[in-house]
Amino acid sequence: MVANSVKLNRFVKVLGAIAATVAAVGVPIAVFSQTNRLIKIDGSSTVFPITEAMAEEFMKINRGINITVGISGTGGGFSKFCAGETDISNASRPIKQSEIDKCKAAGINYIELPVAFDALTVVVNPRNTWSPSLTTAELKKIWEPGSTVNSWNQVRTGFPNRPLVLYGAGTDSGTFDYFTEAINGKSGDSRSDYTASEDDNVLVQGVSQDENALGYFGYAYYEENQRRLKAVAIDNGSGTAVAPSRAAVENNTYTPLSRPIFIYVTETAAQRPEVRQFVSFYLSSPQLVDEVGYIRLPQEGYTLAREVLERNQLGTRFANRETVGVSIQELLRLEAQR
Repeated sequence: MVANSVKLNRFVKVLGAIAATVAAVGVPIAVFSQTNRLIKIDGSSTVFPITEAMAEEFMKINRGINITVGISGTGGGFSKFCAGETDISNASRPIKQSEIDKCKAAGINYIELPVAFDALTVVVNPRNTWSPSLTTAELKKIWEPGSTVNSWNQVRTGFPNRPLVLYGAGTDSGTFDYFTEAINGKSGDSRSDYTASEDDNVLVQGVSQDENALGYFGYAYYEENQRRLKAVAIDNGSGTAVAPSRAAVENNTYTPLSRPIFIYVTETAAQRPEVRQFVSFYLSSPQLVDEVGYIRLPQEGYTLAREVLERNQLGTRFANRETVGVSIQELLRLEAQR
């Protein structure tokens, strides 16, 4: 996993920063060692590296707590979450209305917390010398339902007559939902004849081994594998191709593929001291967001999120809204409207 391959000395580098941060925001470092307490988390593979890093560091200073973090994809994670099987759900998109209805029917109330931004990244094999950039129109031609584009020369005149081998998110993935909405105009609309997985490591492996491959997934998986992959700059129709980067997300030029990512916490779980402690730690440790390769929110974003947690504010501000290409500033405005 991405977070597993982060340098082993991360704890030494990060613990001092964590201690200073939690002290500054008043989050106590409690040690729950009397009983073995379990926090169950599942969902998005995009959000997984952040949550895994948070869990690892939290468990080092709270040895009486165990945290499990699974990868079922955002949709698969919400299925478990709304069935009461998990305490926290990682999500690379806001909760859908169908998922809201399932949670409501099961009596599952929840707290919604934005935790970072992602630059959803289109990648090719490093030996690909012909496509340093693509337009969103070309991506749509490749990925739209019924597409018959099966070679690179069908994408753009001048590209070589080579087979086009596609790798992408599985249908339970929030990345699939977001990418298809941003590129094809409707969430879930996509060709189906490609190698699909909810585990981004599978996609990294596929693209890195095939000179003719094209794929997409979260920025952290690209950043961790830059020697094995090449990021494609995206022209959204403006005439300027922009490569994925922290700066491009922060200045809102990497559109429409920049996006907020979330965790959801059940109301019941949020009342348990160890869960509340972990989520407070999560919202007070943005240096770990940087560490694993995503884009942290401004401090105001985490302050607002902690206020939502402290007030036990239930429900969603982001479902059923247009979130494709939403900027960090727009995200903060929506958070402040709670």
